[in-house]
Amino acid sequence: MKTFIKIAAVGAVFALAACARPMPDAQVQDPYAGAGGAGGVGSTALPGTAEYFKTAVGDTVLFAVDQSTLSPEGRVILANQAGWLNQNQGFSAVIEGHADEQGTREYNLALGARRANSVQEYLISQGVPPGRLRTVSYGKERPLAICSTEECYSKNRRAVTVVSPGAGM
Repeated sequence: MKTFIKIAAVGAVFALAACARPMPDAQVQDPYAGAGGAGGVGSTALPGTAEYFKTAVGDTVLFAVDQSTLSPEGRVILANQAGWLNQNQGFSAVIEGHADEQGTREYNLALGARRANSVQEYLISQGVPPGRLRTVSYGKERPLAICSTEECYSKNRRAVTVVSPGAGM
C-alpha cells in the first residue's frame, strides 16, 4: 500500500509540474497577434498564414451608410482575398457583417447580414467554394469604437473575413 501511495504522489507531482508552465516549443500562438494592420508593412507573417491574410491581403471591406453594395475599393480587397483563399485550400472563412451604432438592433442585424452576404457572393463568384464560407451578422453589437462622429461611424460599417485552418465547415 505504501508503494502505491508513493507512486501516486510522484505521479501527482509530475502532473502538476507539467501544468506549471508550457514548454517553450509548445506555446499556442494567436495568428492575429502583432498584426501591423492592412498592407503588411513590417509584418513577418508567412504567406500561407492567417496573420498574412489579415496584414497583407486585407480582411476588412467598408460600406457606405445603409448600404450593402460593394465599392470598387472593396472589390479589389475581395479579389485579393479570393486569390489567397483559392491558393490556400486548407483554410475556411467566416464573414462577419457589422453596422454602425445608428438605428435599431434589428435593422442593423439585417444590414450586417446583407453586407456579409455581399462579400460571400463576391468570393464565390471568384471561385471560392461555398462550403468554405460562412456568414454571421453582429449588427451594431461589436463596434470597433463607440462614437458619435461620421469618421468613426464609417469604420464600424464593415464586413470582416476571418480565416482559419480547416477547409469546409
